[in-house]
Amino acid sequence: MSAVGYSRVFTLEVDGRPIFAFEAVTARGAQQLAKERWLLDDLMILTSGSAPLRAAQSKLSVRLATAEEAVVFARVASAAKPSDDVLLAYLVDLDTERR
Repeated sequence: MSAVGYSRVFTLEVDGRPIFAFEAVTARGAQQLAKERWLLDDLMILTSGSAPLRAAQSKLSVRLATAEEAVVFARVASAAKPSDDVLLAYLVDLDTERR
């Protein structure tokens, strides 16, 4: 959990498909993550079922995580080493090899 203020768990969807859960203090902050160049680039490189997580024309959206998604996030967060980086708990199976 975030050390600064109250935070909530959000989910990023690509074309309506939940991709990962993450923590943010505000909805605006959560929305901003979906615009980050590094993330957009990573989503085009990372694959699931041999398909990129996002295509150039994909629609990204952010919403509050469901209870099940929040549980996945909490499980990943409890096993993660402390870091200032954004923790992304993937809700899809990622392929192990990068394209």
